[in-house]
Amino acid sequence: MSGGPQRLERTRKKMSFEPGLVHTPLTPFAADGRIDFERYGTLLDFHLRNGADALAVPMHAGESVSLPDEEKRALIRFVVARAGSRAPVIAHVSDAGTGIAAALARFAQEAGAAAIVTTTPYYWTPPPAMAVEHFAQIGAAVTIPLFVFNAPGEMAGSKINAAGALKLVERLPNFAGLVDDSLDWQFMIELLTDVAPVRPDFTLLAGSELLVSAAAIGAGGLFSALAVIAPKLVRRLFDLCRAQKLFEARTLQEDAGALRQILKPGGVASLKAAARIMGRDCGTPRAPLLALDGAAEKQLAVQLGALPALAEEPRGW
Repeated sequence: MSGGPQRLERTRKKMSFEPGLVHTPLTPFAADGRIDFERYGTLLDFHLRNGADALAVPMHAGESVSLPDEEKRALIRFVVARAGSRAPVIAHVSDAGTGIAAALARFAQEAGAAAIVTTTPYYWTPPPAMAVEHFAQIGAAVTIPLFVFNAPGEMAGSKINAAGALKLVERLPNFAGLVDDSLDWQFMIELLTDVAPVRPDFTLLAGSELLVSAAAIGAGGLFSALAVIAPKLVRRLFDLCRAQKLFEARTLQEDAGALRQILKPGGVASLKAAARIMGRDCGTPRAPLLALDGAAEKQLAVQLGALPALAEEPRGW
């Protein structure tokens, strides 16, 4: 790795922020299918007024896999300019090709992103050794913190294991943490047991709002897609878990779990429909995803209206 001690020192200085509660915004599209940047700016302001410690863009909830490279770059540049002075921006740089992802990571750093996050390469379902090399090359392309997103449920079973994470720690001074959406508690325990002694500031973040168990293991952060619907609920849940008030957090966890189960079958389409129901219209998903039909959206509105936890949530922007 080029740069030696000077690069290591620069990297350490850039790894000084804790992600905390990370909101993962939707990507609003106009009627013609283009990104609606005016509405996107309004959405970012909403997240920052309603509990976001950081923003991660564009994650899968933001339809990243439907955005060509030039749109991803435009989006990252816009978010840094609009929100980067108020909260750290974590740029999502996942792609099928290692070189493509590394190039986007370099762009994100030059644009002012505070960190990058990436998952295993799309389509290839790599074995552990290939995944480690993929992450290592992306992380080596920048000096800002790298977070790895472990989501085997979304990535056809492709995942990183604790041994791979340890190899990344040994190779990358900027490997700052792992966002876990596997719900594999044994993996999380093994990860922190093996990695924390080598890198004490390594951060485990939960990849979904099922936070209580992850917090008991040692998760210090959360990536939340539900924050666009219920930011107060997510903030209270996160604060209680961060304070290790886990028994008090259980009721909120049940509320978040109920909301998650309602939205999960429809994925992004349900998220966008729910946002519209809450008065925050972010348009419809981009093809090949299909929007909920009228009957399904009415049913969703009934289900959301029956959740007492949403009564205190903001309506509109």
